[in-house]
Amino acid sequence: MNIFKSHFWYHKNQRNGIFILIILIVIFQFIIVFVDFSSEEKVDTNSPKIIAFHHQIDSLRKINLENKRLKIFPFNPNYITDYKGAQLGMSLVEIDKLLAFRKTGKFINSEKEFQKVTSISDSLLHSISPYFKFPDWVVKKKQNRQLSTSRDTRLFAKKSKYILTSTDINIAVKDDLKTINGIGEKLSERIIKYRSKLQGFSTPDQLYEVWGLGAEVVVKVLLVFKVVKLPNIQKINVNTVSFKELLKNPYIDYELCKKIFNYKDEVAEMQDISELKNIIGFPLDLYDRIVLYLVAE
Repeated sequence: MNIFKSHFWYHKNQRNGIFILIILIVIFQFIIVFVDFSSEEKVDTNSPKIIAFHHQIDSLRKINLENKRLKIFPFNPNYITDYKGAQLGMSLVEIDKLLAFRKTGKFINSEKEFQKVTSISDSLLHSISPYFKFPDWVVKKKQNRQLSTSRDTRLFAKKSKYILTSTDINIAVKDDLKTINGIGEKLSERIIKYRSKLQGFSTPDQLYEVWGLGAEVVVKVLLVFKVVKLPNIQKINVNTVSFKELLKNPYIDYELCKKIFNYKDEVAEMQDISELKNIIGFPLDLYDRIVLYLVAE
């Protein structure tokens, strides 16, 4: 008992202090329970200031939503990835159809062809097709299709008794090409020279790359000549090719050649030719042309 007694032994001043403290606690509890601290003043939510404040909040909210909204920049639909396709609103099935089509080595060159391959809805095509960016040669091809192709091919050929040796653009000789109205000695030589540089035309659209050959003349040529047999192009190994030899690629200039060699120095060896797309500044619109001559082994 002496142990507990020492803890409860207070002199008079201490007992008075404890008593006053208890009274204060009771008073504060009474005030908290029974006194109303709410303000009687009511706020008019329809006042001009409140309405203006809400409008300002709504405007800021709209600006924030606009900033968060996906911004679409022009892109080549042939190189849509899973992530990019999901951002555009494509389903996994539609994306897989596109990727499967691209694995065949073919390319999409129009909005209608994109819809045919992916089976996307008209509304989705309408919303994303304005951002499609196809290579320049595809755009030129579309423009040239606006020319009338219903005319008889004889209207585009010079009146002559000359009989064509072949309608295959990869076999045609100068005299064959000169039957086309608008092609003379120099242009026919230039076409054959460029054909040799390419090791043969892989696609008719490569005719648009011949210097000095106008688009209208190309249309006339393609009404008579076709790529009947694909050329047998000798591909070179990008991992062992020399700088000078790589520069012979008709679609690779000096700057791009340097970029490819710099990239090779970084990775030591390319495992797949598609790694070219990883090079900063690589012209993706020329990828399908460049890889006609390259392989990674």
